[in-house]
Amino acid sequence: MKQFYETYYEQQKVSALLTQISWTNHLLVLSKTKSIEEKKFYIQLSIKENYSSRELARQIDTGYFERHLLAINKQPQDTIITASLPSSFSIFKDPYILEFLNLPAIYSERDLQKAIRANLKQFILEIGKDFSFLGEEYRVHVSGKDYYIDLLFYHRGLKCLVPLELKIDSFKPEYLSKLNFYLELLDKNLKKPEENPSVGLLLCKSKDDEIVEYAMNRTLSSTKVAEYQTKLIDKKILKQKLHFYDWESPNKQAK
Repeated sequence: MKQFYETYYEQQKVSALLTQISWTNHLLVLSKTKSIEEKKFYIQLSIKENYSSRELARQIDTGYFERHLLAINKQPQDTIITASLPSSFSIFKDPYILEFLNLPAIYSERDLQKAIRANLKQFILEIGKDFSFLGEEYRVHVSGKDYYIDLLFYHRGLKCLVPLELKIDSFKPEYLSKLNFYLELLDKNLKKPEENPSVGLLLCKSKDDEIVEYAMNRTLSSTKVAEYQTKLIDKKILKQKLHFYDWESPNKQAK
């Protein structure tokens, strides 16, 4: 009986949320998702981001729900970012799906950067509509020298600058040093007094979670490290990874 009432209560909450989205989005959620938790997630996401039916369908098809849960499982919640900005933990994903870039088999970091710039609307849909684009190859000047950030964003919800660095290979610990340097420059020279400290996003073609953890353990870096994929991932694979993280700590992953 208790289980019946809990299920009924959850269904009533979902029903109330459904009145806040379009009929088409309503049908998409009902037809493309299974659990109550997943339905609530996409309904709330659709309300928050004001998704069109096409935008919502893409997020469901790319496994946003599973990727969101994977990102939570992959990174410890007691990082410097989440300590100062608790809401940041639900904002970043891992991996990011960039199938819309239509990149060739072999490409450079510059090619990746230009493709993102050319498809900026879709890129912001993938990373979140609260991100506002500030510039490409954004110049920061210090001690008579110029440095260039691949892409610079501002996040309205976090109220902070978000420099984004792109790598076409696997994560290396030294990549953090460069991004930490940019974070310091931005906070000292561009951040407004009422804004929060900058948060970095390092997008790599691949990463070893254990290496990332070692690299982050002794640093106060407010950086998120994530993978990106240039092709759609089978949702079954995402679910398998999620099931793995449900049962094992990221520190105990089998190689």
